[in-house]
Amino acid sequence: MAKVKDRLKRPLRDLRISVIDRCNFRCQYCMPAEIYGPDFVFLPKSELLSYEEIERLAQIFVELGVEKIRLTGGEPLLRKDLPYLVKLLSRIEHLKDIGLTTNGVLLPKYAKELQAAGLKRVNISLDSLKDELFGQINGRNVGVGPVLKGIKAAQEAGLGVKINMVVKKGLNDSEIIPMAQYCKDNHLQLRYIEFMDVGSSNGWKMDDVVTKKEIYDILREHYSLVPVDPDYYGEVAKRYRHQGTDIDVGFITSVSESFCSSCTRSRLSADGKIYTCLFNGNGHDLRDFMRSGVNDRQLAERICEVWNGRDDRYSDLRTAETVANRKKIEMSYIGG
Repeated sequence: MAKVKDRLKRPLRDLRISVIDRCNFRCQYCMPAEIYGPDFVFLPKSELLSYEEIERLAQIFVELGVEKIRLTGGEPLLRKDLPYLVKLLSRIEHLKDIGLTTNGVLLPKYAKELQAAGLKRVNISLDSLKDELFGQINGRNVGVGPVLKGIKAAQEAGLGVKINMVVKKGLNDSEIIPMAQYCKDNHLQLRYIEFMDVGSSNGWKMDDVVTKKEIYDILREHYSLVPVDPDYYGEVAKRYRHQGTDIDVGFITSVSESFCSSCTRSRLSADGKIYTCLFNGNGHDLRDFMRSGVNDRQLAERICEVWNGRDDRYSDLRTAETVANRKKIEMSYIGG
C-alpha cells in the first residue's frame, strides 16, 4: 500500500465520515423542518455503509495518510450502536484522532460510552445562548438547555469539547461576545464559522456574512488575544488564544480568506461516496465498487485516482454566478 500512497499528488490527512444519510431518522433537534417534513423519504439501510465497510475504508484511508477521522451526519448519535464503530476505528494503527460532530442533545446518554470506546473529542453546534433565538435557528423551537447538558456531559466524560458557532449578520451576530465569554468561563474551545453557501437551501447571500476580521475586531474590544501557530499543514481554523490561558478562539474563513490550496480533507458519505470538497455536489462511488469484490489495493488506487483528480477551488472563485448555478451538496447530508 505504501507504493499506492506515493502516487498521491497532495496530502490526504483528514477524513469526515457521515454515518447517517440526511439523518436517516426523524429528529426534532437536528433536521430543518422545511426540508425534512413527514413525507421525506430516507435511504434504506441496505444503501448505507455498514460499520465493517466503514472500518475497511477507514483503514485504507489511514494507510494513505489520514491521521484524523471525524464522524458526522445528520446527527451521528442517532445511528444505532455508534460506540461500536468508534471501537472499530480506534483499533486502526497510526490513526491519531477520532472526533464527532453533534448537536449534543444525546451526549448525556452516550458520552461516557463513546469515550471508553476511543472517542477523543466532540464538536458541538451552538449558534446562540438565547432559547428563543436558538429555536428560531434550528427551526424546531428547541432551546439551548439540552445542548448545554450535552456539553457538560462530554466534559465530565473526559472528552475534548469544541463549540461551533455559525455567525449570520442580523440574526445572531449579537451573540459573538456572549458566546466567547461562555466558552472562556467554561474552558471550551470556540470556532466562529463564516456563514457559507453550502447546499442550496440556506438562502445564502454575501450581505449575510460576518467576516473573520469583523468578528476579530469585536472580540479585541473585550479580550486580549494572541495568535497561535497552526498545529499541522492544512489546518483549517485560524486560531488565537485568550492571553494567559490555553483556551482557543478560532475562525473558519471559507468566504473571506479561502484555504483551497492547502486543503487535505476528504469526505465519505453514509452511502459510500467520496466528496473532495464541501462545495462540490459530485460524489464518487466507493460502496458499489467495494461490494463488487475488489481488494484493498484496488480500493486504495480508486481513492488515489479521485483525490489526484481534485481541482476544487470554489471558495477561491466564488461569485454570485457560481453561488446560483453550481451544484452543491447539503451540509445535512455530508456533515461539516
